[in-house]
Amino acid sequence: MNGGSLMRIEQAKACFAALGNIAIRSQFGGYGLLADGTMFAVIAEGELYLRATESLETAFRELGMVNMTYLKRGVPMVMRYYWVNDGLWRRRRELCELARQSLCETRKEIKVKKRCNGRLKDLPNIDASLERQLWRAGICNIYDFRLLGARDSYLKLLQQQKNLGMKVLISLAGAMAGYHHAALPNLQREALAEWFENNALLPCFEGRSEDRACGPPP
Repeated sequence: MNGGSLMRIEQAKACFAALGNIAIRSQFGGYGLLADGTMFAVIAEGELYLRATESLETAFRELGMVNMTYLKRGVPMVMRYYWVNDGLWRRRRELCELARQSLCETRKEIKVKKRCNGRLKDLPNIDASLERQLWRAGICNIYDFRLLGARDSYLKLLQQQKNLGMKVLISLAGAMAGYHHAALPNLQREALAEWFENNALLPCFEGRSEDRACGPPP
């Protein structure tokens, strides 16, 4: 552990003591900061980065905080952790409140993921074959699927396999709503048919930078 990181860890432990039992662990080439077992910050090369959920990112950016970049096998990865600059360190009360929000929102996110992190094939209409296709498109579990929605999930599948029919879209929409595809309400089916004609028959789709491949959980 270098001296800069050691000093910052001690400083952070003192600053965030009210959040709970503060511990550290190796993370992203630096050190994760945990409060009662939940990681809410990272210290790397002597700098502190607070974890942001989607609900906090806008507020962090408005404060001038910038993303942490982590080299993974030589490839730079932009992380959802935001740099705490010297000005923010001087405003300790504000910094502690940001850390508290980060911890609270992280715990909420973890609870949601635990509720929604099941296998895709546990949903209606998704068999093992469709589950594998979704994995290849970067949709790894129910949480990812619900985050995207049926239509965007369908578009991601089209990036992997052309000429998917309307039935796959109906199946995904049914899985999202908890229906067998044959029982999907007519009003929803008609809206999907209109969307399919306007969107799903376009000649090509550009991949998104965050796309990733995934496989079955261990």
